[in-house]
Amino acid sequence: MTGFGNYVKIKLMSFLKNYFRLYLINFLALWLLGRFMLGVQFVGGYQTIALTALVLTLLGSLVKPLIKVLLIPINLLTLGAFRWLINVITLWLVTLIVPQFKIGSFVFPGINWNGFIIPSFFLARFWVFVLASLFISLITSFVLWLIK
Repeated sequence: MTGFGNYVKIKLMSFLKNYFRLYLINFLALWLLGRFMLGVQFVGGYQTIALTALVLTLLGSLVKPLIKVLLIPINLLTLGAFRWLINVITLWLVTLIVPQFKIGSFVFPGINWNGFIIPSFFLARFWVFVLASLFISLITSFVLWLIK
């Protein structure tokens, strides 16, 4: 019986370690998102980032698989091209659960650097969600790649 108890204890510790790692990576990604993206705001500071990272980690493990199942027909029709929509929906659900985490539209001021010009443009709320989810996914994937 103690062998089985040790096995369960080891599996539980591994499970908690993986989720704590994902939580820290989500915290880092959200902190960077708040620092570098104009349409993203954390009203309560680091406490809000911590709560948002917790909710994002939980939704990513509990709700995201359900959304994937619901969107199977769209993913089959588009050969997986709409997989990004799952991340956008998850991020939108996080903004509903954590009201201090706000994502809104903004005007990009533009860049003019050594003849390289990006004009100013308006980014609607939906596209800010898309960019934010892409940003979070890229940071998460990069950090997970680094630690493996």
